[in-house]
Amino acid sequence: MAQKTLLSKLVLLPCSKVYGAVTFMRNKFFDWNILKEVEFEVPIITVGNLAVGGTGKTPLVEYIAGALKANYHIAVLSRGYKRETKGFVMAGKNTMPRDIGDESFQIYNKFNGEVTVAVCEDRVTGIRELMNTGKQIDIILLDDAFQHRYVKPLVSIVVSEYSHPIYADAMLPYGRLREPSRGINRADMLVVSKCPTELKPMDYRNESNRYALQAWQQLFFTHLDYRPLAPVFDDMATSVPYLDWLTENDSVLAVAGIGNPRPFVKYVKSHAARVKVDIYPDHHQYTRKDLEHLLERFNSLRGARRYIITTEKDAVRMAANPYFPHQLKASTFYLPVGVDFEYPFGGPDFTEALEKTIRERLRERAQQ
Repeated sequence: MAQKTLLSKLVLLPCSKVYGAVTFMRNKFFDWNILKEVEFEVPIITVGNLAVGGTGKTPLVEYIAGALKANYHIAVLSRGYKRETKGFVMAGKNTMPRDIGDESFQIYNKFNGEVTVAVCEDRVTGIRELMNTGKQIDIILLDDAFQHRYVKPLVSIVVSEYSHPIYADAMLPYGRLREPSRGINRADMLVVSKCPTELKPMDYRNESNRYALQAWQQLFFTHLDYRPLAPVFDDMATSVPYLDWLTENDSVLAVAGIGNPRPFVKYVKSHAARVKVDIYPDHHQYTRKDLEHLLERFNSLRGARRYIITTEKDAVRMAANPYFPHQLKASTFYLPVGVDFEYPFGGPDFTEALEKTIRERLRERAQQ
C-alpha cells in the first residue's frame, strides 16, 4: 500500500496539478469573457458535481423535476452518456435506453412523459432544439452540466457526496475532482448527498463549516430514501417481495452497475436475507455472457425464496436487453431510490428556496 501511495504521489499527483491548472485557466477564460456564455430567455437550472462517480445527482434531478412540475412545464436535458445515437434526440413512446442513455430513459419513464426529456452532446444546440419543438417549456434542468460553461444558468446546484466531500478531494487523476474545489463558488446551492441518517446537529454544523460557503450560498443535506421493491418485468411478476419480510432462509443476488454501489449493497445487506453481490462498471451494458453468468449465480443461491435485486438504473438496461434469461424475469426486482431533505438548522424548504431564487434572478435579469 505504501508503495502504491508513493507511486501515486510521484506520477498521478503531478498530472493532477497540470490538469488543475488547465481547468483553472479554462474557467478564467469564461470569467474574463474570452470564452462566451450563452444566456437563454427560458430559465436554466444546472445540476452537477465537481467530482466524477456516483454522487447521487440523478435522484436529485428527479426530485427537482417532480417538485416543480406541478407549477411549471419542465424539460430535462443531458448529454445521454453511453447512448448509441448522436445529436439531439427527444424521448418519446418508442424511445429505448440505447437512444438517450439509461439515466435519461429512467427519468422519462419515471414521469411517464409528464416531463420532457432530451439529450444532446452540445447543450447550447440542445436548448435551441428544445425551444423549437413547439412544446411549452418553462424551465430546463441541465443534468450534469456544471462544467459546461457555454450555457449561462439562472441557478446552479452542485451535489457533494457526504462520504467523499469536495473539500477533502484532489484533482483527477490523483483524486476525483473535475475542477479545483474553489469552483464551488459558482454554485448557488450545495446539496450534500447520501448523509447517514444518524447524524447529530453537531455533525451537520461541522460539515457546514468545512465547506466554508459564501454568505449568499445555500446549503442543504439529503439522505437516500429507498422505496419498496418493484418488478423489472411487470408482466412476469406474480408477487412483489418486501426486503423486511425476508429471513435468513432466503437468498438475494444484488446486482449493480452504477458509479457508487456501496450504499445500495449496504442497504440490501442490512436485511436478514443471505446476500451475494455482483458489481459491474457504471452504465454497464450487460452482454449475453454477463447474463449467462447471472443465471448461474442465481441457480447457485440456496434458500426458500430467491431473488435478484438490482438498482433502478440497471433495471432500465435489463428490461430492454433481449438476452435477459426468461427464467429469471419473475424473480428480478429493482430498488427505487429517492432523496429526503434534512433541515437540522431549520430554514426554508429546498423547493421553496429554489423557486424563490428563480424569481429573484428573473427580476434581476428584467432590471438589467
